[in-house]
Amino acid sequence: MAGVDLVDETFISASVSAVSAVVARPARWREWFPDLQLTIFMDRGEKGIRWSVQGAFVGSMEVWLEPVGDGVLLHYYLRVVPTTVGSQTEPNPFPDDLKGYRDAAKIRSARAKEWKKLSWALKDELERDRAVGAPA
Repeated sequence: MAGVDLVDETFISASVSAVSAVVARPARWREWFPDLQLTIFMDRGEKGIRWSVQGAFVGSMEVWLEPVGDGVLLHYYLRVVPTTVGSQTEPNPFPDDLKGYRDAAKIRSARAKEWKKLSWALKDELERDRAVGAPA
């Protein structure tokens, strides 16, 4: 079965507590993922959050925060399949053929671009007052 399996990493020169404070805000999730309903199934505090996903897709999503040097490596994982039209919970997986894999790849690419814009905006927000080359 073809699905959307996305992994991304972005370095943010900010404290783990600053990044986790933003990631922990439900209002931010609604802004970032307006077509998804997220339910926490593992709150890892400053290490991140794991969610169950419903809405346009069903599956799981995770943001893992790894302290690195004077900042944080923001890891993002999305493992989902689309839902049936009109349902928030009924999976409608891509067919297990070339068309299904191409359709999944198109969605993965679009979601990757969307996430990269979001993560770079978060990076800009949290690094705004940092002089270039200065520590976090």
